[in-house]
Amino acid sequence: MVVTMKEVAERAGVSKSTVSQFLSKRYNYMSLDTRRRIEQAIEELNYIPNEVARSLKHKKTYIVGVISSTILSKFTTEIVRAIEDECQLKGIQVIICNTDDDSLKEKNYVQSMIARQVDGLIIFPTEENKKLYASLVKNGYPFVFVDRKIDELSVDTVLLSNEKASGLAVETFVQHGHTDIGMITFPLGKKAITTRVERLSGYRKTMEHYGLPVNENYIRSGRLEEMQTLLTELFHMDNPPTALIATNDMILEQVLIYAKTNRLTIPGDLSLIGIDDVSFAALYSPPITTISQPTFEMGKRSARLLLDKIDRKDQEQEETSEIIRLNPAINHRESVRRLN
Repeated sequence: MVVTMKEVAERAGVSKSTVSQFLSKRYNYMSLDTRRRIEQAIEELNYIPNEVARSLKHKKTYIVGVISSTILSKFTTEIVRAIEDECQLKGIQVIICNTDDDSLKEKNYVQSMIARQVDGLIIFPTEENKKLYASLVKNGYPFVFVDRKIDELSVDTVLLSNEKASGLAVETFVQHGHTDIGMITFPLGKKAITTRVERLSGYRKTMEHYGLPVNENYIRSGRLEEMQTLLTELFHMDNPPTALIATNDMILEQVLIYAKTNRLTIPGDLSLIGIDDVSFAALYSPPITTISQPTFEMGKRSARLLLDKIDRKDQEQEETSEIIRLNPAINHRESVRRLN
């Protein structure tokens, strides 16, 4: 038989409304003794709150969705973990969807989550779904972008200062005497995501700042399964780069696999910097210099933005959006060789 809130209240010697306040974590006017009695009653009776009834009463499901680009990336999983931690503090559950940067999967997940009446969404967006997100803005649905932004849309967004990240890498190479500096990234193009576009822009701007020409043949982009071919093409040039920026953790892993397979020494044959401070970078021999992102802070900030929007849902929506950019930091290790 299902245990009711009334039974919990009778066992604890309090009213139903007091039990309801306890379940909603509204402890302002509740003594510690009352809380302990309710906790004990819940445990003794094995009471499970009726979330459907709670949702109907408060017009909330107390669930948010995260539309993630890929859970294979440590960067993404750390952001998602921070989002979950922040939401749990408010008694809100998180549903995670993995899109693999497939715009159709992304669209289907967004529509599915809204159909299931989740209170809001945190999204790693792609440009292809711009019209969908424009309609959500128009309808006042609470959602936040993380890691990427979409131009011309007024959406609260949390992301890295990507130009600074690649700029730090170029600057470090230049300070060590390198001029032939390459970059390898996931696909570019007209609808490339923010991180790729901005990191390439930071690379170009910093090269220009130091008066160095950009060799377009040193810039390679493609899907994960194409990385080994791209690296082969890059290092079979007559004059290959002496230094390379791997623009995320998955690409860094591919570069290290290529180097080991082809017996390239780091930093003897190739100086290397990766964007994303993965754990294996510090353990690799030699340890790899990386640009770290404040992933947990990005997750927390995006969660707080969304929860605030959900709380203000019935209020008049502001037309302006907040773009929060967090700074990267460089972790100097031993993968950059100093040239004469």
